[in-house]
Amino acid sequence: MSDYDYIIVGSGSAGCIVANRLSADPDCRVLLLEAGGHDRNFWLKLPVGYFKAIYDPRFSRVFETEPSEGDGHRGIAWPRGRIVGGSSSINGLVYIRGQHEDFDDWQSLGAKGWSYEDILPHFRRLENFQGGEDRYHGRNGELPVSTLRNDNAACRAWVEAAQQYGLPANGDFNGETTHGVGAYHLSIGRRFRASAAAAFLRPALKRPNLTLITKALVSRVEIEHGRATGVTWSREGQSHSARSRCEVILCAGALQTPQILQLSGIGPEALLKEHGIPIVAVSPEVGENLQDHYQIRLLLKLNQKISLNDDVRNPLKLAKMGLDWLAKGTGPLTVGAGQVGGGACTRYAADGRPDIQFNVMPLSVDKPGTPLHRYSGFTASFWQCHPESRGAVHIQSPDPARQPRIAPNYLSTALDRAVMVDGVRILRDIHEQKAFRPLWDRENVIGADRQSDAQILDAIRTQGGTVFHPVGTCRMGSDAGAVLDPQLRVRGVEALRVIDASVMPKITSANTNAATLMIADKGAGMILKDARRNASAPEERL
Repeated sequence: MSDYDYIIVGSGSAGCIVANRLSADPDCRVLLLEAGGHDRNFWLKLPVGYFKAIYDPRFSRVFETEPSEGDGHRGIAWPRGRIVGGSSSINGLVYIRGQHEDFDDWQSLGAKGWSYEDILPHFRRLENFQGGEDRYHGRNGELPVSTLRNDNAACRAWVEAAQQYGLPANGDFNGETTHGVGAYHLSIGRRFRASAAAAFLRPALKRPNLTLITKALVSRVEIEHGRATGVTWSREGQSHSARSRCEVILCAGALQTPQILQLSGIGPEALLKEHGIPIVAVSPEVGENLQDHYQIRLLLKLNQKISLNDDVRNPLKLAKMGLDWLAKGTGPLTVGAGQVGGGACTRYAADGRPDIQFNVMPLSVDKPGTPLHRYSGFTASFWQCHPESRGAVHIQSPDPARQPRIAPNYLSTALDRAVMVDGVRILRDIHEQKAFRPLWDRENVIGADRQSDAQILDAIRTQGGTVFHPVGTCRMGSDAGAVLDPQLRVRGVEALRVIDASVMPKITSANTNAATLMIADKGAGMILKDARRNASAPEERL
């Protein structure tokens, strides 16, 4: 059994940053465990490659959620990155932090020290922003953040139509506000995806004090006398363990971090007893507070061949895409899961704060990984920024290889249903504006025959889905019920911390990856601060 100062579980968005920051001290030995393999495949590098990678079992573990009324009793597939870099290696690359008020909400919910002004320096520290440094953006960080590099006539027309509808132009959703419409920032370097692995982990792996072990499925955190002392995992059918002198840090994400805690005896008492797991610390909210963004797409048939559906079937245009990417790092091969979009207010929005976010692309497809439609397709989707619905993640077995039970409880409140219906009406109004209406013939999804509130809601339930943003299952807070304190320490167990999207008390309004990276940078700083404090006042270690 090997000894390390820190053991990090999960090499996803958060784990890569935590490993980078902790291993910067050459005297600190760090072990990083990853359940998947290395991120060497070309499709994990090419920005548009997420279309092929996101559901590929070589790179992703596809979880299945419990069917419910909110999703039309279908259940939804939730792919999560099972690869070095985690979901940052397979996501849609859109880099948007969320509304300033999102983080002020965290503070008001008991996450002291996590207000917008508190976390802004961490966002700036991470970034190498193509647009330059200002109050909101950093230029000296490791993570390349790019402005849009692909121009499309249909997307331009959509943005103009949204302004005709009444939304303001917005050139920077990571600046003053997310209200309005414009182009998104993307986590792309000169040509390739800027995953957390590429930006943070790969440089750190040159350090001899950082060890990465892949194909390591963690079964539990070892806890002795109320203190985390190590981790046990399986690899190629063999059981392995390592001890930690300082801390164990779980960065396994909103689904598997609560699973590991529950398998380790930390969670709801009845659940642990049901599965015969010895109780270490009763923590009823481990796995609760699950949140996600539910979206609905409107797919249009364009009457002009200005869709990527057409371009990929044109050999000359396809060749130009490759040349643009190789020579300039531009063009359709650099697109993310949204080219343009923005934030808008339904009639239910409070204080002028956007409660829906658009995602617009000049293509159409049933889902990533399947062929583009044969017609000239265009996709405009949106999700609810501030859902009230809450779900849960609970183990179904003591076997760590079996997925937990995931119950998102989509659309379980009247407000969530009303906002989604109103959002469809707003999107349809945008499509009727003079800048965009001449470009399309029909709405294939959700279908122009769905006009009443009841019909629209039925379509949302049966045709909607996730945008892959699960968070919140190990929330931080100042109350006794919170799983973590605001320093991200697990209540009831010493030397155990959680740093990933599960710590969010409330989901951000926008894509969650940027916020997860920020959590990792701030959380790593907390660990280092505690280490310096302990070094100045050493305590006897068990």
